[in-house]
Amino acid sequence: MSEAPRAPGGPRGQGGQGSRRSPGEQPCYAALDLGTNNCRLLVATPSPRGFRVIEAYSRIVRLGEGLSQTGQLSDAAMERSMAALKVCAEKIRRRKAVRVKAVATQACRGASNGTEFVRRVAEETGLRLQIITPREEAQLSVAGCMSLFDREADAALVVDVGGGSTELSWVDLKGGGLDAKPRQFEAWKLPIRAWLSIPIGVVTLAERFPEGERADDGWFRAMVEEVKSKISAFPHAAPMRKTFDAGRAHMVGTSGAITSLAGLHLGLPRYDRNVVDGLWMERADCEAAAGRLLTLTAKERALEPCIGADRADLVLAGAAILQAVQELWPCSRVRVADRGLREGLLMSLMSDRQKRPRRRRRGGAGSSQTVNA
Repeated sequence: MSEAPRAPGGPRGQGGQGSRRSPGEQPCYAALDLGTNNCRLLVATPSPRGFRVIEAYSRIVRLGEGLSQTGQLSDAAMERSMAALKVCAEKIRRRKAVRVKAVATQACRGASNGTEFVRRVAEETGLRLQIITPREEAQLSVAGCMSLFDREADAALVVDVGGGSTELSWVDLKGGGLDAKPRQFEAWKLPIRAWLSIPIGVVTLAERFPEGERADDGWFRAMVEEVKSKISAFPHAAPMRKTFDAGRAHMVGTSGAITSLAGLHLGLPRYDRNVVDGLWMERADCEAAAGRLLTLTAKERALEPCIGADRADLVLAGAAILQAVQELWPCSRVRVADRGLREGLLMSLMSDRQKRPRRRRRGGAGSSQTVNA
């Protein structure tokens, strides 16, 4: 999906001076996700149980800020994103990643100048972003969360709340394909029985429902109902309804807003991924955390250690999306995921590596490059 970065005047991908791996050094892979709100990077090496992360990077860039009003990526948003992407490109070069997958999601999908921005990214950073479809986004998010499924349950609903869209995937936990290791992984073989993407995320919802001096129940309720209106008419998940009604399903929530809710629920003095990722919350816990947020002003939310200034105006939109899904597809348990699309990308990368000969490959957007060590 992305060739190894080539910055003007810098090392040429993985074959240039200063980019060779030493004999016996384990190859590493890089996965980059440029979303509507965040730019995220993971660099990892293969391990017997999957992969070991050796570097992680995340920055809130708000690429989709104002997109719902103008239909275009703004100059300021593109500059913020470009700065983060240049950091990512340098980290990838420094880690000598042998293969890279870099994707862009809803903001670039929906913006009239999204493709133009992708071309500019390639010119300035060497990163070749692929604008993936909502279906690919849903598949990769499910793949990244596979280890968090409760195999005693019959089904799971993965809710991936992004900045510009939300993907819902209904997964049959009794189906095959969930035990695949990264080296045998194929996203399209996952037992996803239905999936839905709605063009509403935390950024778009917050812009559609601007907050007044203080959040209130009526304003929050309006956001919940807006999201429900986009989901309720979806018919293709109906065969899964009996499983959910019988209490044999659970939810997996992956997004910065949901992990922030989890940190608030736990009362953490600072965000700790090791505590949050994989946390089980009851539905009542989620609603209580949202209720507490409603008592705070945006400034007070910014002071919460697991929210901060960057998410203070978005976290309630994320809570509203989660509540809308819970009201339509009730689950008593929600598992919090500080993982998702990037982990799915890494699994795909490592699987591709096993299937392809180790030789230099060249291609445009959507290609990967394998380089001799």
